[in-house]
Amino acid sequence: MSRPDSMRKYFLLIAAVVLLLDRLTKLVIERRVPLHESISIIPGFFKLTHIENRGAAFGLFADSPSEWKIAILVLCSVIALVVVSFLLWKNSHVMSTTSIGLALILGGAVGNLWDRLAAGHVTDFLLFYLGPYEWPAFNVADSSIVIGAALLVLEILFSKSPAHEKAH
Repeated sequence: MSRPDSMRKYFLLIAAVVLLLDRLTKLVIERRVPLHESISIIPGFFKLTHIENRGAAFGLFADSPSEWKIAILVLCSVIALVVVSFLLWKNSHVMSTTSIGLALILGGAVGNLWDRLAAGHVTDFLLFYLGPYEWPAFNVADSSIVIGAALLVLEILFSKSPAHEKAH
């Protein structure tokens, strides 16, 4: 087995772990916390709450009455999965911030796509707030996507170009 193939299994493992954690946490919330109910974890800051998000990330378009909304969100997810999978396959010859970021995005995207296809919504449950201000509820898949995207941004901002490395 060549080196790229041996590295690919690690990236697939990262994506699989994200998917597994996402599915398990959503199932626990769905079974143990009634819809729209909350459990305070850190009073005044963090609670688990069971929300069904019928929109995109952070509830965007959730109130849209369009009958095409789910189909469009699924199509966008599938396109993103194809692009991320291609980039991961292409960049999977070395363990890098880019490849880890892409693997995290892949696992998260599959997790949320799974929900949309199976139930027509995504289960969100992590809710952070401070007084009257609250961040939209999210889940493990969303967290993975955001962390993966942050790693890609950091790689872009702080990596040295080959021309820059040759000069030094």
